[in-house]
Amino acid sequence: MYALYDFINFHFIPGLVLGSIYALGAIGVTLTFGILRFANFAHGESMTLGAYFAWSLVAVFGLHPMAALPIAMALTAVVSIGIDRGFYRPFRVAPTIMLVIASFGMMLMVRSVIQFSWGVQLKSLQTGIQPPMVLFDAIRISPKHVIIVGAALLLMLIVHLILSRTKMGKAMRAMSDSPELAKLTGIDTEQVIRNTWIIGGALAGAAGVLLAYDTHVETMMGFQVLLPTFAAAILGGIGKPYGAMLGGLIIGLAEELSTYPWIGDAPLVSPGYKAGVAFVLMIGILLWRPSGILRGRVF
Repeated sequence: MYALYDFINFHFIPGLVLGSIYALGAIGVTLTFGILRFANFAHGESMTLGAYFAWSLVAVFGLHPMAALPIAMALTAVVSIGIDRGFYRPFRVAPTIMLVIASFGMMLMVRSVIQFSWGVQLKSLQTGIQPPMVLFDAIRISPKHVIIVGAALLLMLIVHLILSRTKMGKAMRAMSDSPELAKLTGIDTEQVIRNTWIIGGALAGAAGVLLAYDTHVETMMGFQVLLPTFAAAILGGIGKPYGAMLGGLIIGLAEELSTYPWIGDAPLVSPGYKAGVAFVLMIGILLWRPSGILRGRVF
């Protein structure tokens, strides 16, 4: 029984938390890929930017990290639109490889701006130690983990409602299926692109804030989760927001569960190598089912 409690406390709950954060980041990646047809490698820096916006609000105004979350999301969305207007829009009709290279350059530029503006020292959104909630005298759940998973589920529900119940969401799905046909039917494709950056940027900011709330704020935090986030988007199916949610949860849980001592007393995978699990899953899905679990786009 103690083994089950250890499994829940030290592997399942952390995996669920990490998967929720990956899922938010992966939705932005898959929306950008599905509508703009390129892999935005600067997405991780948008996460970092959101975390630093939140840290500034907490440090200057004394806000709770969750009160700073919506403001940080809005600021990150504004910056994302600004980046699109200033750097990506001129490449709109250029070959995809040029946009990918431009996103690499943007990744380095944003990171440099962050390091210059906020420094490279580690920062924290919350000080002190929070005692965990104890259920059934054995299961320990940190209050911040409940908040992180709850906030992620709420944001995923909002994305679902936007995509399924609004005219904007239907236009985004139409453009994802066929940009040319969307133009012929009178859809304002530039407005769809703006909405894509708003949603993607806001969710990246949210993922960064939640990741910082769980760990700490640092300038490389977005880059460190960028590849697992891409793996989640590919696993779920490129261009499929619901696939990105599913892929994020699978990748997060797989990383944490891989460190459980399934055979003997030693971890199956050393915690130092658990990030490699995401790549193994990504390569496996590309070989077995390139379209992903929910049959997304194949390039």
